Amino acid sequence: MNIGGLIGWIGGWVALLGISTYTPNWVVWIFMPYFVYGPYRAYIQVRYFPAAFHMRRILRTYPWQVLLNVPSGLTKHPDVLGRQYGWFEIQNPANPEQLLPLVFPRHLRVEWWNRRIAPRAKPGLKAQIKVVWFAGDPRFAGLIAAPTANGKAPRRLHVLQQQMGPQDGRSFADWGATPEDIERGRRVGIRPSQPDMRREEAP
Repeated sequence: MNIGGLIGWIGGWVALLGISTYTPNWVVWIFMPYFVYGPYRAYIQVRYFPAAFHMRRILRTYPWQVLLNVPSGLTKHPDVLGRQYGWFEIQNPANPEQLLPLVFPRHLRVEWWNRRIAPRAKPGLKAQIKVVWFAGDPRFAGLIAAPTANGKAPRRLHVLQQQMGPQDGRSFADWGATPEDIERGRRVGIRPSQPDMRREEAP
């Protein structure tokens, strides 16, 4: 879909440019909004490719889970470092009573989610993410998705990232991560506690 969108925006821009060369000058002004907006949309499509490849790595490593009533928020989470554009708290697979926050690390394509996790979101919007699909490990990274209308497939896929950091002496072992868990995390891009990980691997 992303490749199709990229081809569509670029192809549409070229096609309208060709049409405008054979039409009166006033027609160019009709096309002008597209001439301005089209390159921006093409840029957005290109920017999305790294996230798309990241999604593929996650789905090749972790299966989908269907979760109900996952805590979420748009305000800054107190345990998270760096930029964040909304968060979800997912159960630690090694300790179901512990919730670990995963954040949207970039604002690209998160408008749909933000409208539903905002503190003043209408109940109808919040209901659309009462059930979410999740693939990943909240100790490392994950993929969040909303269900389709029939609930049988995921849509609105977006990468979430762990950004709690090692400032309080936390490490993957504190979250119950085994060497096998850490190796799976490496396949999708480990984010937190890099100094702690090196310390644990030191002979």
